[in-house]
Amino acid sequence: MAMLNFEKKYRVRGGTLVGGDLFDFWVGPFYVGFFGVTTLFFAFLGTAMIFWGTSQAGVFNPWQINIAPPDLKYGLGVAPMMEGGLWQIITICALGAFGSWAMREVEISRKLGMGLHVPAAFSMAIFAYFSLVVIRPVLMGAWGYGFPYGILSHLDWVSNTGYQYLHFHYNPAHMIAVTLFFTTTLALALHGALILSSTNPQPGHTVRTPEHEDTFFRDIVGYSVGTLGIHRLGLFLALAAVFWSAVCIVISGPFWTKGWPEWWTWWLNLPIWG
Repeated sequence: MAMLNFEKKYRVRGGTLVGGDLFDFWVGPFYVGFFGVTTLFFAFLGTAMIFWGTSQAGVFNPWQINIAPPDLKYGLGVAPMMEGGLWQIITICALGAFGSWAMREVEISRKLGMGLHVPAAFSMAIFAYFSLVVIRPVLMGAWGYGFPYGILSHLDWVSNTGYQYLHFHYNPAHMIAVTLFFTTTLALALHGALILSSTNPQPGHTVRTPEHEDTFFRDIVGYSVGTLGIHRLGLFLALAAVFWSAVCIVISGPFWTKGWPEWWTWWLNLPIWG
């Protein structure tokens, strides 16, 4: 019942960016809008192209799907359909679907009178994908540097790309990204555990308030970031982790072509060791 009451505020006219009242509609409890339609179009077309390309290769095992990018000889040009052109079309569809979903989130936020934090955060995930299939290949001069679409083929690409730089874990941006991912997990695990422990007290005890939560962390670590602050911190850590993960792959190749362990020779060359 609470959700139905909420939908009365949600199902209001306006807030659309494209199409006006023509696309201001829902399917069941889901708002669609113009960008909902384009999301469905790109998602269906891209998925269909993956299965069609896979069938043309005579592969019907989902684990063996492999839609590879064009050969390096095609550079940044348009490749023949079965020699990478399919990968290019699927990439366009993926970017269209992701971008449409983000814009649909914008319209929903406008209807609810919310800030645009959700679509802004999702856009960071889109940026990470965009950096892999567009930014890095463009900087390196060929679409062939993008990753293939498939399960095992993608994992192979990740492994092979890492070994090209001898030991990818020595990539400083990769180190920052991994640290931020673990810190995100730590911060939100502590937050979730605190909320559950406050709202699920032992038998005979009343539900605790945010004041108790703040007191707990002040006693444990000497400081409490607060109920709003922990969500801002969690968002910052998550977005920073995605950003640095994108940086770590973009600088590998366009800006650093040697093994990543060699990058750290600057430390050994500092004059303090003389």
